[in-house]
Amino acid sequence: MREPTVSSLMTREVITADVESTFKDVVQLLEDNGISAVPVLDGGYPVGVVSEADLLPKEEFRGGTADAPGLFAGRDAKHRWDKVSGLTARDVMTSPVRKVSPGAGASAAARELAEAGVRRLFVMDDDGALVGVLSRRDLLKLYLREDDDLRTTIRDEVFGRTLWVDPDTVDVVVTDGVVSLQGRLERQSEIDIADHLVRSLPGVVDLQNRLRPGWNDTVQPRQTEIFG
Repeated sequence: MREPTVSSLMTREVITADVESTFKDVVQLLEDNGISAVPVLDGGYPVGVVSEADLLPKEEFRGGTADAPGLFAGRDAKHRWDKVSGLTARDVMTSPVRKVSPGAGASAAARELAEAGVRRLFVMDDDGALVGVLSRRDLLKLYLREDDDLRTTIRDEVFGRTLWVDPDTVDVVVTDGVVSLQGRLERQSEIDIADHLVRSLPGVVDLQNRLRPGWNDTVQPRQTEIFG
């Protein structure tokens, strides 16, 4: 069972700015589209990103009329000051672009978002062209999966097709994304595999695994009775 890819989760219609877009035009783009950042293109290829944080220094330092950061100010403060005089997207953008491949798995994208501390990744193909954007919210939509859909996948895919176990021998209950498994499998190794597969399914919030090793009463071979 393969996890969802970035391509299946990303937003394909991306609002963009050009490197020569004016400061005010970028602000208008964010406002009109209800977004917090926009990729900046040069010749059709992403070269940076302008976010709300990149635009705020002009107000923070009152257009350059406030005092500049002191000699011992942190690097971040000095970096913000450098953007105060920016007039175009090129002047205020942050680069390079945090990117991800369309074929990357959802877990890898989530890890990149967490480690980079950003809200979105821009999806670029092998030629460097922009094909979409993936946000934290796009990944969180995985947890909106219907409980019945999860239950069917667990029964049919995990037990039926992967473990070759009759799904009717395992009690599968899913409530608000929390999965409960109860019953018996022949071997502990099968229980361990089921545990791993269910926990890794998109949309599973948690797993309460009450499976036990040993013959299930419903599939236990019949014993030949000997009468004296």
